[in-house]
Amino acid sequence: MGRKKRFPTRWRVAAALLLAALLGGAWQWWTFIHWTPLREAYPVQGILVSAGDGRTSFVAFKAIGADFAYLEASSGATRRDPAFARNLEAVRAAGLQFGAVHHYDPCVPADRQAANFVTVVPRDDKLLPPAIELDETAQDCPHPVSDQAVESELMTFLNQVEGHAGKPALLKISKQFEQRYRLATAIDRNLWLTRDRFEPDYAGRPWTLWTANSALRSEASPGPVRWVVVQP
Repeated sequence: MGRKKRFPTRWRVAAALLLAALLGGAWQWWTFIHWTPLREAYPVQGILVSAGDGRTSFVAFKAIGADFAYLEASSGATRRDPAFARNLEAVRAAGLQFGAVHHYDPCVPADRQAANFVTVVPRDDKLLPPAIELDETAQDCPHPVSDQAVESELMTFLNQVEGHAGKPALLKISKQFEQRYRLATAIDRNLWLTRDRFEPDYAGRPWTLWTANSALRSEASPGPVRWVVVQP
């Protein structure tokens, strides 16, 4: 019988190192998707959900530590989250504090967007401040929109929405939007920033809310949700 063929030592070492790297990467990935900031550092934490997150159990999220929920409600002049009414009823039943989010479109006049928001979101003193998501720029608008017009229309929108809500709005501002328009310091509103795992610092001033994990996995939802904390 012939000798059993053996792989060279360097190949076995390389295979062992590769396996260790794969296992280490898998562990880091698993840890991240289940990670939330320490409660001792951020006592108030919550979630942001939409129809795309599936049928969320707000009772289950409350059980694992959520204190509040923001619900995506409207976008632009006509689009509405199809799960908003269902989520609103469910989050009320769960006893969580709740608020609504509007995705702002700089290509669309402010009054049309405000009309969409106030039609979808009820007037309710129990609602948390409305959050205005600023992510899209005017770069791809059908008609040119100047930077000055973006800021002016946004102020018009804020005034109308805040009149409906009875409280100042939050600016949920993305890094790309802030780099383009620098409105975080120009508009005096509390900020909601986003950065996975590490505190965001792109606004030039302190934030109030922080999306700390944009894809949290838990038993409370069939898919990932966005986990949000409040500045203590």
